[in-house]
Amino acid sequence: MKLKALLIGLGLVASAAHAHNLVPGAPQSGPILLQGGTIHTVTQGRLDSADLLFVDGKIVAVGENLQIPEGTTVIDIQGQHVYPGIIALDTTLGIIEIPAIRATVDTNEVGNFTPEVMAHHAFNADSEIIPTIRYNGVTHAQVVPQGPLVRGQSSLMKLDSWNWRDGIEASPNGMHVTWPRTGLNTSPWERRTPEQQRNTQQEQREQLQQLFATAKVYHEARESGAQTRVDQRWEAMRSLFKGEQKLFVHADDRRQIEQILAFNEAYGFELVIMGGRDAWMMADELAAADVSVVFGAAYGLPSRVDEAYDSAFSTPKLLADAGVNFAIAYPGFWDVRNLAFAAGNAVAYGLDYDQAIAAITYGPAQILGVADRLGSIEAGKQATFIVSSGDVLDHLGQDIQHMFIDGRAIDLSNRHWQLYQKYQERIVE
Repeated sequence: MKLKALLIGLGLVASAAHAHNLVPGAPQSGPILLQGGTIHTVTQGRLDSADLLFVDGKIVAVGENLQIPEGTTVIDIQGQHVYPGIIALDTTLGIIEIPAIRATVDTNEVGNFTPEVMAHHAFNADSEIIPTIRYNGVTHAQVVPQGPLVRGQSSLMKLDSWNWRDGIEASPNGMHVTWPRTGLNTSPWERRTPEQQRNTQQEQREQLQQLFATAKVYHEARESGAQTRVDQRWEAMRSLFKGEQKLFVHADDRRQIEQILAFNEAYGFELVIMGGRDAWMMADELAAADVSVVFGAAYGLPSRVDEAYDSAFSTPKLLADAGVNFAIAYPGFWDVRNLAFAAGNAVAYGLDYDQAIAAITYGPAQILGVADRLGSIEAGKQATFIVSSGDVLDHLGQDIQHMFIDGRAIDLSNRHWQLYQKYQERIVE
């Protein structure tokens, strides 16, 4: 009985540790007009003192002197800014809660080859972390499986839902691969010799080459009808050869990126480099190859002793100047809340302000194939945007007043804010 009581107690504690009590926003019940704000449309410039009308979860009109339907709710936003909802790429939101508690970590499957894995199956819509991310303007997140070599497929999730089923915005939206390391690990805990490390890296590259070669043979056999038996792992890879999915390759080192470009010459996949710490070194090559970059090292330290201190901060501008299609990401889970500030930091180091906004809204939407409905403020698109009383990219200026996802008003409360309010009562003058 004591053991049973202990197990029940632990279950309740684990459940409470990763579940918030906020109710998802109700469907839009009538027309809403945001009046008199500065609207950052991304694709059509900035509109000052403009209005935004949305009905049934869709944007109807943007501009001045709009025709307002009867029964419209008018929200005065004079002096405030409207931006498309921020889209966070390369996250583990909803699939990890507390790293030290194994029961709340569901980031990867066992093995080096798990292409059939879809991240949304493990997504916890009640994660306590999600409301803290929304508070900083993030409306959607690409949830990415972790692991070595072929990880599986990512999903774009709305950060306001009852469960993973109604949280899916787009899935699957890409196959993810971890490219083997090229440099040596010099950490004190590394026990392998440099030669052993290089041998392991070579073996992993050969294994990856063999996996894709086998996947191609399987696909061709299925296409010709020679292969009738279905293997879920190889079947999942077929979407790449059909051109239905992009290949997201996680790599940071310049040598890794060179190897990836050479590898893809045999396949012609639509490539996206995830991480891309050294992408600035190969910006011209990436632009020429039409390879997108999700830059995930916006706050990184120089990786080499002879690099400039600001190499991470200035990389977005270098990519933009070279014509690379890129987005800015802040990989992880709880620290994803700093994504807008990472883009703001890039502005401080030369990136155009509008390009920075696009790098966390329209750019991610393009990379994920949802730019027809997300990422910019245009008539006909989803009514998904945020209203801030100050600059959304500024640590001190950002102050999200309203958030709408598909026209639904989102509760911006969260555990951090609740604790702040609680301990405000404790303050003694």
